[in-house]
Amino acid sequence: MSVLESFRLEGRTAIVTGASSGLGVAFARALAEAGADVVLAARRADKLDDTARIVRAAGRRAFTVATDIADPGQCSDLVDAAMTEFGRGDILVNNAGIATAYPATRETRHQFRSAIDTNLNGAYWTSQACGRVMRPGSSIVNISSILGLTTAGLPQAAYSASKAGVIGLTRDRAQQWGTRKGIRVNAIAPGFFATEMTDQYHDRYLETLASRMVLGRTGESSELAATLIWLVSAAAGYVTGQTIVVDGGVTIT
Repeated sequence: MSVLESFRLEGRTAIVTGASSGLGVAFARALAEAGADVVLAARRADKLDDTARIVRAAGRRAFTVATDIADPGQCSDLVDAAMTEFGRGDILVNNAGIATAYPATRETRHQFRSAIDTNLNGAYWTSQACGRVMRPGSSIVNISSILGLTTAGLPQAAYSASKAGVIGLTRDRAQQWGTRKGIRVNAIAPGFFATEMTDQYHDRYLETLASRMVLGRTGESSELAATLIWLVSAAAGYVTGQTIVVDGGVTIT
């Protein structure tokens, strides 16, 4: 197999959570372009149809499943549906997440739990369900954040804690499942990419972070998707338990 061929994903099935918008759409498109069929999961089932059309336009099969990953039962149902439809699950992209920003002295129990239940627990339950059916050679990628490694000026204790937890979860699952199951588990920690999530920020907020962006700009979703394709493909066959930071240099300043 040539180096370029090692990035291809023909014959594989990928599950992408949070596939109704933002980076989830970019990940689904890239996986399809690399040759994978894609199971698309999100709470907003109506918007999944748009992503499914993108996957099919790339010549691959798409299947949508309305899923709230904060519910462990729905995570199991998602994987069961994928196995029924395609008979296999080779790749899991734990992308679904919510961004929160509340002062620590005023954050409510519900607000804190919402971030943890979706960003951390959702990744836990979905990967657990996939780990039960994945074959050796399969791959899980958890989408963390640079806020699991550093701070960025907003009061985001719950969000940062959840994303730091994802990094710890990644290391543990890689250790547990590498030898015993032959499953690689890695994480990506994105910096600032233009999505619906960053649309919530005031323009001046991103301006204040510009000095920390060594490359002088926010990222393009295609750049992050390229990192994902590398991690889930045979090209990264000797990489597991790692958190790959894709942030334009923010964390080195």
